[in-house]
Amino acid sequence: MIGFDSGEAVQSLARTVVHRECELSLSASIVTIGAFDGVHRGHQALLARVVSEARQHGVPSVVYTFETPPKVALGRVIQLTPPAERIRRLSLFEVDHIIMARFDRDYASRPAASFIEELGRINPRGLWVGTDFRFGKERLGDVALLDRYFPVRILADVAACEGERISSSRLRALISEGRHEEARLLHGWPDAGCLPGTAL
Repeated sequence: MIGFDSGEAVQSLARTVVHRECELSLSASIVTIGAFDGVHRGHQALLARVVSEARQHGVPSVVYTFETPPKVALGRVIQLTPPAERIRRLSLFEVDHIIMARFDRDYASRPAASFIEELGRINPRGLWVGTDFRFGKERLGDVALLDRYFPVRILADVAACEGERISSSRLRALISEGRHEEARLLHGWPDAGCLPGTAL
């Protein structure tokens, strides 16, 4: 696993600072939460929206993500991009802060209220998540619960030219089928590859 310094927050590229969970405190922010595995074109649309909104409000932009995406940690799927590459790609969108949480047994057992309390430390003025976002022990937290505490925003799906939704699941399926050119068009990155060790 490619990781990063787990001590103090580290600098990534020119302006983005990377933190562990529960380290960052802000008086206000615009936040998005997700695995961001692959940082595909759907993610890119969301990142552009979050950074734009943060600048309009004059507050920092924050991406809350995971060193190992939950589905990967649970052995359900393969990982598209290792942490260091995901940080690099996220940083290219000039987000101010990345929270890179460690998804392990302790994290998975956190009650939903604990996650809400952590988000409260960065005071989101806008919180962007997917419609199916779940959090907390046994995935008991959902968008409706988040919306009681923060102004939740939902980004509409981004579709490829043929109308199919762009997602990390779709990317994995294309790669497993050897359809690398189609995958490249969805993730939008150079031929260095989306999957570690895979030339697309």
